[in-house]
Amino acid sequence: MRANLPISESSIIPALRYRNAPAMIDWLCRAFGFEKHAVYEDGEGGIAHAQLRYGGGMLMLGSARDDAYGRRMAAPSEIGGRNTQALCVIVTDADAHLAQALAAGAEIVDPISDQDYGGRGYGCRDPEGHLWWFGTYNPWAAALS
Repeated sequence: MRANLPISESSIIPALRYRNAPAMIDWLCRAFGFEKHAVYEDGEGGIAHAQLRYGGGMLMLGSARDDAYGRRMAAPSEIGGRNTQALCVIVTDADAHLAQALAAGAEIVDPISDQDYGGRGYGCRDPEGHLWWFGTYNPWAAALS
């Protein structure tokens, strides 16, 4: 059964926690091109909840904290830099996106290259160690072919 959502809205929204969520919101916007959709401060210098948009997608995030939700998550720094997930984002120009990410200090872990399955992309880490993949391959468009 397919969700009855407009094509511009995603029914799956990743959520991350950051030790310094206010700084990471600014960095994600500057480095990766996200736009603030909603940001709710927690009154203690952190972020209770934030929503960042990129195209038709969204990322939710908040400050890392010792609460029921936070105890089920681990920061990459707590598990030797490893991740249990990676975020994949479709971009129109991977080379230009890479230049923007590099200018903001992103750590490149997979150099930009053309992919066997189509498209061009690269992998990186944000300053708190979360893994990201940015590429031009659009699986939605490929499924329609």
